[in-house]
Amino acid sequence: MAFDGLAYTETPGDRAASLRDDPGWVDEQLGRDDTRTVPMWHDGPLLTAAGLPVTLTGRAGRAVLAVASQTALLGLDGTTAHFAADLTGVDEARALRLANAYTRADLRTLATTLPGPVMAMLAYARGLLYWNRHARFCGACGGPTESTHAGHVRMCHAPDCRRQLFPRIEPAVIALVEGPGPQPRCLLARHRGSDPDGFSVLAGFVEIGESLEGAVRREVAEEAGVAVGAVTYRGSQAWPFPAGLMVGFVAQATDETIAVDGVELLEARWFTRAEIVDRIVNGPGSGPADSIGGRLLRSWAGLDPTPECEPGRSA
Repeated sequence: MAFDGLAYTETPGDRAASLRDDPGWVDEQLGRDDTRTVPMWHDGPLLTAAGLPVTLTGRAGRAVLAVASQTALLGLDGTTAHFAADLTGVDEARALRLANAYTRADLRTLATTLPGPVMAMLAYARGLLYWNRHARFCGACGGPTESTHAGHVRMCHAPDCRRQLFPRIEPAVIALVEGPGPQPRCLLARHRGSDPDGFSVLAGFVEIGESLEGAVRREVAEEAGVAVGAVTYRGSQAWPFPAGLMVGFVAQATDETIAVDGVELLEARWFTRAEIVDRIVNGPGSGPADSIGGRLLRSWAGLDPTPECEPGRSA
């Protein structure tokens, strides 16, 4: 079984995909008093003085939508449409005034304070708005593009091109590598630029022409010099920083030899389960609270409360 409850994954059930290509319907929703608008500024949500994400309706919502450089449909809650609005085109002070907001936040700092569905909605908004802002020109001919399908497609304006652009997603793998032999051990590595005790599980982007499992084997071999055999899927996570999809695995090393590349990794070593428990309970922890990497490590250490994450059980 795979992980449940990962950050940024509880997206709205109805994304209204069949309605996005109806401009009349989209315009009608943008003008409704009950439509809910989530303003963002430079990829971060705007917060109230109580630390909650601002959501606007009625006249206030329409005022923000009128100024936004980009809007994107997030979905329907019953019959109520939710839109994201990008206020990056105005300065921060004006964005805060328009949204009647107190401050702007980095999305990842909110991961442990807001409910899962709210974090997922904000991550969805961040990813869509970021992509629209960075896809203003066609990659095939260089012509300007226009947002269509309620922010989910961009169309090249060049008459001899008219290429459709879709939101870019960059898949990456992240793996907890178990050591060979009877004693439970896992591989953690210290990346360049990390703290002296900043050990974490290994991760890397998937390359063209390889499977997810193949990417795990290649990344671990390239960076840590460790050969990997069996690779077992554990879960996936939206990771809009800026456009990732993080796919988590547990991998079985076939040899304990380590030879770090010295480029991505500065060092790597095997940790016993007792050492991992001590690191999580008394030391530097298991890594970022919003990352599937930390979940993989806590699961392996037996500290994850979810039954399917018990040590020794396959996913």
